[in-house]
Amino acid sequence: MSIKIEKFTISTKGFDDIIDISSKVQGIVSGFDIVNGIVNVFVVASTASVITLEYEPGLVVDLPEVLNNIVPVNRVYEHDKKWHDGNGYSHLRATLLGNSISVPVCEGKLELGNWQQIVLIDFDNKPRIREIVVSAAF
Repeated sequence: MSIKIEKFTISTKGFDDIIDISSKVQGIVSGFDIVNGIVNVFVVASTASVITLEYEPGLVVDLPEVLNNIVPVNRVYEHDKKWHDGNGYSHLRATLLGNSISVPVCEGKLELGNWQQIVLIDFDNKPRIREIVVSAAF
């Protein structure tokens, strides 16, 4: 088995910024010259997530609204009391959605559904530069 790793960065606006990174990940996979295997996509952050989502305007609005019902921004969290940074909600949202996904690679392509994209979501309360790690085993 071989393992390859590549990293890239992406600038975000924070505040539930959702960014489609599918083509970037596919480009990396293509550069790895993988026929069949598995890819893991990981964001190095405790206030951001990597998930799959149908990246369309309705869901880009709906997902943050649903998360705000579960983990509201306008609540004081114990994290905020200790660190005074006001982003306790962003840590909790990232924990709920996770910071990595694994995607099969078949015939050199990410095995995603027609309406399924890999997205980065930055929940923090300020813009960030996020590092994404793409690792492949084949």
